[in-house]
Amino acid sequence: MNWFDYLCAILFYTKITTMSTINSTETPELEQVSIAEDASIEIVEQISENNTPEEPSDDATPEQDDQGEVVVEYQIAGKSKAELVDMLAFLLEQDLVEEIRHYVEEIKTAFYKIHRQQVDAQREAQQGEQGEVTPDADEARLKELLKVYRERRDRATAETEKVKEENYRLKLEIIEELKALVSSEETINVTFTRFRELQARWKEIGQVPQAVVNDLWETYNLHVEHFYDFVKINKELRDLDLKKNYEAKVALCEAAEALAEQTNVVEAFRKLQKLHDQWRETGPVAADQKEALWERFKAASSIINRRHQEHFESLKQEQLKNLEAKIALCEAAEALVAAAPTSHKEWNKANERLIELQAQWRTIGFAPKRDNTKIYDRFRTACDRFFELKHAFYAEVKGDMEQNLAQKVALCEAAEAIQDSEDWKGATERLLELQAEWKRVGSVARRHADAIWQRFRAACDHFFERKSAHFAGVEDQFAQNLAAKRALIEQMNSADISVGGYDMIKEFQRRWSEIGFVPIKHKDEIQKLYKQAVDRLFAVVRGADREQNLNRFKERVNSLKQNGDRRLRSEREKLYNRVRQLEQQVATLENNIGFFSKSKGAEALIAEVEEKIAKTKREIADTIAKIRLIDGE
Repeated sequence: MNWFDYLCAILFYTKITTMSTINSTETPELEQVSIAEDASIEIVEQISENNTPEEPSDDATPEQDDQGEVVVEYQIAGKSKAELVDMLAFLLEQDLVEEIRHYVEEIKTAFYKIHRQQVDAQREAQQGEQGEVTPDADEARLKELLKVYRERRDRATAETEKVKEENYRLKLEIIEELKALVSSEETINVTFTRFRELQARWKEIGQVPQAVVNDLWETYNLHVEHFYDFVKINKELRDLDLKKNYEAKVALCEAAEALAEQTNVVEAFRKLQKLHDQWRETGPVAADQKEALWERFKAASSIINRRHQEHFESLKQEQLKNLEAKIALCEAAEALVAAAPTSHKEWNKANERLIELQAQWRTIGFAPKRDNTKIYDRFRTACDRFFELKHAFYAEVKGDMEQNLAQKVALCEAAEAIQDSEDWKGATERLLELQAEWKRVGSVARRHADAIWQRFRAACDHFFERKSAHFAGVEDQFAQNLAAKRALIEQMNSADISVGGYDMIKEFQRRWSEIGFVPIKHKDEIQKLYKQAVDRLFAVVRGADREQNLNRFKERVNSLKQNGDRRLRSEREKLYNRVRQLEQQVATLENNIGFFSKSKGAEALIAEVEEKIAKTKREIADTIAKIRLIDGE
């Protein structure tokens, strides 16, 4: 069987197992354990009935499915770069975005491991000679395929979120119908039948956004209990239902206890999460049985959680050992840089030692997540600095690079001389000639390459941007566009956003993008006014959503207070712990921005992180508001 046939079999199996779970219900926000290539380990033990562990990340691949059948894994070791790219292309043809995510990451990792080895070998073969790295058609094709994959993945994620929002709306409707049952004047049999129909509909509805899972479940269970209390169904039906629920939860306790004997800790942890989902789906039991039954289930869960934590603690210790080994390699590489060889013989000897260190590096596993990128950058920096010094040493004895530099400086001066010209045709032809000459001129020293290229490109860009602006339209068109944008901003400032919501904002954004350029002197001003208007609209919408959420929470808190429910204390503690967790997340994100700012082209990533920080801070404020509601402030 060739590898394409083998991969077809894997994908067919994956699609079947995925379809079997597509209608599973959502799980409240839980503890998360994620072990990626370079991941650190963070274990938080579940402490309440309605807060159970989240499934491990996709990086921890289970050895068996839910029925105990062995999941087939394909091997990529020994594959060439071209074979890996062909494999990725074949995966994309199957149109299974989520199912192939693990495979895509493994292919990418394997590809760049081979690619880095080839690049290092090519640099070594140059022995200090200036030259460009040979373009890699396989890498270009890989990047195009990865781009296609990411686009498909983003579309699938967006569609999933739309479905979750609709499911959330449907479940809120069911809760409202549960409320209405309490005051129903129909016969008890009709009311109870209607109640069962609502329960069935609830279970059939799929996942909802993770942020609302806990509140939604608490509200739903509260009104289920109200139904039993207020409707006063006949004791026989209630006792029968409570007995059935008791038997179901006893079976779940036995299943959880049996997981303690399973050797695969990760798989046992995953199955435990599904048992917790079933526990929440199961109705209430008699009050005198509730606490003891939950304590039994929680005790079995604690055993699995402890084994799971111990498992990943062992992985953490291994990663710490890897970090120590990598630190030693960094120090050795930095010592080579500090030695600064002064002869060809010394450079060759030092080069052999650095290649040896790089080979040792590839044999060591990942360090903890918080250190993995940092230690790699340190080693990479030392290696890069070594080759920079080596190149500079050999460049000093070669005069051709200086000649090339002098020619490129002359080309820059020629381009700068006509960058402000209004002879659009003549200047264009001349700049094209200069660009052709630039390509014919050889390479320059690395320490000059970026600067001289940026200088030449800046002159060319300056002219062609002026040319584009000249022919894009006349000044009166810009003035019309400015008037149109001012009018649109006035509409946005006077709009009743409570009627249109996010759809109205999207429509304003679409109309704005369709309006053309404005005079350059008004560009910053009008953009600032537009941003202020958009921010105001979003603030109003978010405020309305926040108020609705707090009102629902206030209703639940008041109900619990009236009934003297002791879960208020547990709820407050959970909210307080959530605030601390979110504050830690904000601190981590703010710290990461400092690292991103040092990278080229990191503006988009920084903006994304800043948005996450703002969103997290809003959640902190909402959570504190809920705590104050519980405290009666």
